[in-house]
Amino acid sequence: MTGNLIRNAETIAEIFKRACERRELLILVTPYLRFESSFLKVDGAEIHVAATMGREDALYGLRSAGLKMRFPHSVSFLEAPTELRGFGMADGRKTLRLALPEELQEEDHRGAYRVEHVGRVPVTFSTPRYDLVMGTLVDISTTGARIFSTRDFAEGELQPGEDMAVTIPLTESIRINAKVKFRHVHGRMFGVEYRPQLDDHVLHPLSRWVFERREEDLERMARRGVETSARSGGGRPVAAVPTGLILVSGDAGLEATLQDLLGGLQPLHRIAPTMPALKEACTQKPALVLYHVPSLSLDERRRLKTLVETLQGRVPFLLLGTGVEGGALLELGGELKAAVSIVFNPERATFFQRLVQGVLRRTYEGGESPMAPVESGAP
Repeated sequence: MTGNLIRNAETIAEIFKRACERRELLILVTPYLRFESSFLKVDGAEIHVAATMGREDALYGLRSAGLKMRFPHSVSFLEAPTELRGFGMADGRKTLRLALPEELQEEDHRGAYRVEHVGRVPVTFSTPRYDLVMGTLVDISTTGARIFSTRDFAEGELQPGEDMAVTIPLTESIRINAKVKFRHVHGRMFGVEYRPQLDDHVLHPLSRWVFERREEDLERMARRGVETSARSGGGRPVAAVPTGLILVSGDAGLEATLQDLLGGLQPLHRIAPTMPALKEACTQKPALVLYHVPSLSLDERRRLKTLVETLQGRVPFLLLGTGVEGGALLELGGELKAAVSIVFNPERATFFQRLVQGVLRRTYEGGESPMAPVESGAP
């Protein structure tokens, strides 16, 4: 996201106050996961947002140095780093307490995001000569739209900068009746800019709708990145990209559970928690190593540290605890620089699957070198 950086404390406070009054949508993003929520309340240096996930999912998914929030604001979108401070209550709802950001990154609205897949939306517009014409919506943003006319335009009929009027019934709740400035024409297709800016009662729901469509597009692109990084156009594995998951564990039952859960993402192979087995397995350049942590005893910590240090910075890894305390596991993961640290719970298997997908996407969607140092951070 590029654009202006907002650092004025009063401006930031006012933006969040208004977002809470509107119960505005926001997306919480880590390097590996996304959660949808909504603003509820500003409380000093903290913001309460709706807890749309369980307590454990929030702890393991949002306790990340890379946590950010994204949300619509007027004609633009804002993004800011934050951190999970804890849990609370607001308006009778369970909340996540997030740190109030000290700065906001504003997307440059000269390049406002355009939604191109709008379905069949009829448009009525009047030309500068007050001819009423029908058309269909081509794409739309928070600052303007492109429209396809049902008839040709005479030479000189439309001139850049002229005033027009449009009616766009985008959804049942978003209906745009606005004055616009004509900007360009190509054949029957032309572009308009809302001038003056849309009224708030239309702009806010439109901005939220566009924001949701953009987030859906980002999610689709992220999933596609995981799929295409593992396979070439011909459907064969790409030699340059690591594939396969290695489970370092002596627990055959855990292997069977993870095969059912993760086997569709990547081939999974279990090895004994020994140095020779790990070194041999990693000559095959796996995509991810899952270290099983059945205990947090001093001996187990030492053994795990030795295994991790041998390959650290060459293969991304996560710590997968069973029967251990979550906070202590997160602390250990931070010390060892694990991409993710999580206590496995079969009831939260889908969340764990999404987490692994996120680690793979983050690591390989950019086409990184197979054994290059991997950026990792402990949630």
